[in-house]
Amino acid sequence: MDSFYPLVAALLSNFVAQVLKPFVLYMRTQKFDIHQCIACGGFPSSHSSTVTGLTIAIGISEGFDSTFFAITCVFSFIVIYDAINVRYYAGKNIQLTKQLISDLEAMKGLKFSDPIYQEKIKSVLGHKFVEVIGGMILGALVAVILYEIFLLF
Repeated sequence: MDSFYPLVAALLSNFVAQVLKPFVLYMRTQKFDIHQCIACGGFPSSHSSTVTGLTIAIGISEGFDSTFFAITCVFSFIVIYDAINVRYYAGKNIQLTKQLISDLEAMKGLKFSDPIYQEKIKSVLGHKFVEVIGGMILGALVAVILYEIFLLF
């Protein structure tokens, strides 16, 4: 087995997830946005696909009972938890803050002139559960298919 297999599996999982995002968005909304290829959030989760691809590739190449597999599992759980919870709720917090500023301006006639209030901040940072599951499935598929391709050479 090529020693680059886990790295290639992880990077390819990330790449495929990012490339799929504009097409999934198009299927849902009939709007194609190529910028989704570099966006955070969306389906499938590239964070989840990357760490799952790495973990499965390590399991296949080093053994599912190896220390390396255990390490990548723990790493993956942390990244996936972060994608679902921490980053998702940070995005929700940004949405709430934007709405509060807008409401204060409208209701009280306040005008927030400090440039910080005018900054464009992306409010979608994290993932919904289904986006993470999709990323995990994609990462596992990429790792297994890539393993089969590596066996041919």
